[in-house]
Amino acid sequence: MTAINKSSSESAPPITDGYRAWVLFILVVVYTFNFIDRQIVGILAVPIKADLNLSDTQLSLMGGLAFALFYTFLGIPIAWLADRKSRTWIMTAALVIWSAMTAVCGFTQNFLQLFLARLGVGIGEAGGVAPAYSLISDYFPPNQRARALSIYSFGIPIGSAIGIILGGILTNMIGWRAAFIIVGLMGLVIAPIFRLTVREPKRGQYDPASASVEPVSIRVVFRTLIRKKSFWGMSIGAASSSMMGYGLIFWLPSFFVRSFGDALPGFFSWMPPFLVPPDAGPLLYASYFYGTILLVGGIAGIWLGGWLADRYGARQKGAYAIIPAVAFLATIPLFIIGVLSNTLVLTFFTFLFIQALSLVWLGPVLSAFQHLVQPNMRATASAIFLFINNLIGIGLGNLAIGVLSDSLAVRFAEESLRYAILSGTVFYLIAATLFMITAPRLKHDWEG
Repeated sequence: MTAINKSSSESAPPITDGYRAWVLFILVVVYTFNFIDRQIVGILAVPIKADLNLSDTQLSLMGGLAFALFYTFLGIPIAWLADRKSRTWIMTAALVIWSAMTAVCGFTQNFLQLFLARLGVGIGEAGGVAPAYSLISDYFPPNQRARALSIYSFGIPIGSAIGIILGGILTNMIGWRAAFIIVGLMGLVIAPIFRLTVREPKRGQYDPASASVEPVSIRVVFRTLIRKKSFWGMSIGAASSSMMGYGLIFWLPSFFVRSFGDALPGFFSWMPPFLVPPDAGPLLYASYFYGTILLVGGIAGIWLGGWLADRYGARQKGAYAIIPAVAFLATIPLFIIGVLSNTLVLTFFTFLFIQALSLVWLGPVLSAFQHLVQPNMRATASAIFLFINNLIGIGLGNLAIGVLSDSLAVRFAEESLRYAILSGTVFYLIAATLFMITAPRLKHDWEG
């Protein structure tokens, strides 16, 4: 199979800068839809809760664990296949499945049906990310990978912001069910464009000649990674931060509605009527508020992390871990200010910086993982990282905040979510500690 891949790649047209840019662009588009479909449920949680009469714990299970179960467990075997077969075909099939299941969410009538539909979204998205990391590593040389992976990761804030804003607009206009259906159908339109325009590149073409491209078993990948202490330290550190990151994306829209619902209309009084109709509820305002934070803060933070990693990582491999650690520590005082503030403007700007700092880790960490293993195991190693990161981050982050919010409701009523979110800053402290401990190991574990 490897020989077939090599010959087909060598006979293909050369990779120009323009084509490389197109591949990265369309990968960002696909990743954007990945996160639109994944995170739109955060803004739709408010009307879903009212329509289906759900508790915060049920919302957490539907938004987090339902997605995480199959997304994490299927990611590793699908990535193992991606280290052998066409990554572009696998990503196309994944896009079709998760988009179709997102549309199905709009037809559900109770908690169980919605839970199962979200399981389907997780099954599709299991094949969407790890193969993309591997593709990017074969389209970009090592000194550009952190920035390329950072640009690819723009799909996270762009998709999350679009999902939240579009979900708010569509819900205000035609309801949460139609929002799921429309977003799902949009993803189905992208699938054939991706498949017809993205070629499968030669594996390891920018790596040293000694780099292996021969397929290996999952057992060999695990045996390789067991010796890489930095891989496990960074994976668990990233997972700790993701508990808070995914928890915030899911719960902050509800927090803004509950704690600032009356103040939100005044914050957007400057907007034209066609964007904010007279009958707009707090949900639409919250979608604009948090969508802006996600988009601006997220892109700035991801780009900063990738730029810093490419600039300093070549001279000191430990920088790939130190940069995220410093960023996580910087979020903690901002959280205390932003969550406890009763002033909407102060809350906006503190969360803007929190969003940026909380995503600085993506470029350095994803780039480091591509250099801790040989080209023939990058997709599988990435999937193992995603398994750890998402099972803990998505599966437990939403749930932990939701359960804590329910437990605090007796004392704090509608403000319980505020204090549940504030308590989650401990996960950023854990993440920073693990990255600092891991930094000295990176030079030893680096391949080549």
